[in-house]
Amino acid sequence: MARGGDGLQVLSALDAAKTQWYHFTAIIVAGMGFFTDAYDLFCISLVTKLLGRIYYTDTSKDSPGSLPPNVAAAVNGVAFCGTLAGQLFFGWLGDKLGRKSVYGMTLMVMVICSVASGLSFGHTPTGVMATLCFFRFWLGFGIGGDYPLSATIMSEYANKRTRGAFIAAVFAMQGFGILAGGIVTLVISAAFRAAYPSPAYRDDHFTSTVPQADIVWRVIVMLGAAPALLTYYWLMKMPETARYTALVAKNAKQAAADMSKVLHTEIVDEQEKLDAAEGANSFGLFSREFARRHGLHLVGTATTWFLLDIAFYSQNLFQKDIFTSINWIPKANTMSALEEVYRISRAQTLIALCGTVPGYWFTVALIDVVGRFAIQLLGFFMMTVFMLGLAIPYHHWTTPGNHIGFVVMYAFTFFFANFGPNSTTFIVPAEIFPARLRSTCHGISAASGKAGAIIGAFGFLYAAQNQDRSKTDAGYPAGIGVRNSLFVLAASNMLGFVLTFLVPESKGKSLEEMSGEAEDSEEEPVGARAVRPSETQMV
Repeated sequence: MARGGDGLQVLSALDAAKTQWYHFTAIIVAGMGFFTDAYDLFCISLVTKLLGRIYYTDTSKDSPGSLPPNVAAAVNGVAFCGTLAGQLFFGWLGDKLGRKSVYGMTLMVMVICSVASGLSFGHTPTGVMATLCFFRFWLGFGIGGDYPLSATIMSEYANKRTRGAFIAAVFAMQGFGILAGGIVTLVISAAFRAAYPSPAYRDDHFTSTVPQADIVWRVIVMLGAAPALLTYYWLMKMPETARYTALVAKNAKQAAADMSKVLHTEIVDEQEKLDAAEGANSFGLFSREFARRHGLHLVGTATTWFLLDIAFYSQNLFQKDIFTSINWIPKANTMSALEEVYRISRAQTLIALCGTVPGYWFTVALIDVVGRFAIQLLGFFMMTVFMLGLAIPYHHWTTPGNHIGFVVMYAFTFFFANFGPNSTTFIVPAEIFPARLRSTCHGISAASGKAGAIIGAFGFLYAAQNQDRSKTDAGYPAGIGVRNSLFVLAASNMLGFVLTFLVPESKGKSLEEMSGEAEDSEEEPVGARAVRPSETQMV
């Protein structure tokens, strides 16, 4: 069998490298982008109720204001649209200009737009929301670039024995980002609540939302710029990945020099061997050759990510409504504005602690032991089981006394999303495609996932509404109800289980072996293949 090690020494050295400090540096640099992504995308769901109170309260009504359906959908969903565009654009650009420089661009976009989101201005509620949506679109655009680039950077830096765990660790930073979003919101809302006490809405319609509440959401949103700025500083100290420099930029000398510093070992540059292999494996994304070798793989990675994100994001976005329906968060008019933010963020932080973060780290621990394929199958299967476990006896879960059981089941669906397809759909596309198309193909798979997230986010805002028109949220038409929504999600998880069979297992193999680049180097002309670079015939 051809091995990546049969090719360039610099790639063999990376594949065989013992786990060392630079691996952890790469995890932090690639992972902090993800930390920021998760913080930025999820913190908005914590403050949407507050935005409704500040900008849409009619004090003549008995309950505080909430965002109109179209505004709520725009605020939550516009960043996803930006992300989808960013994944395709920056994924493509990462294969053209290099991983490091394009990742730097995405971080700068995230810093600027996080700050700008918090400075959203306007004389009317519509003006503020329109400005917020504009900047959140571009924030999403930057976040989108982070997906293909952070995965590709980590996969190209890692050794083949623990590559899965390293890419999973990058993705697991998302869990910490969600947790940080909850904790930051908790701390800021608690501090403002203590400094500016206010009565519940039903006691006083006018003073239950203090003017300072407008500062709370802005500070929470702007703090997303801090980790991205720090990451940019660390990124500038790292070299470009050797696989990009050697296999795409065709500069073996630079790749060897960069990795000699990183690995603290002498690496021969072997530029002649690279020149001899010129022309091998040069098919493009839209070629027949790509379709023959990787077409089904791309269909598999894109469709499984699409189906997973429908379930994953619809859960995230209607979880605060689930907490309300099981009476974990009291009715809005029994709380002040800051009390409500505090309660929502406390619930989200608990879910993150119990369901989100552990699932990611189970994946890190086990992915190079049991493999990507088994974890993805198990995850989709268990998500289906727990969704049905929530849906079939749904009436039972909503009766008093059974709320804790509902939350436990709900946390388990999250656990198996994260110890399952939410992690593996991110990891596998960074391993199975050729170096010059790796970032692009990861971007396509991720964008497919984000299309699923848009369906989950927009569609389920409407679908999860009560079937009785009189019991729906203000401004929404009757939906199919939470119970039927859970049945739909269970079905999409089952389909994900089936489509997982299109995706190959990459555990323990080099990137060149998975992408077919190693085989191509074996198919070179005999003279070029048999001769070592030190031999004179290579002239």
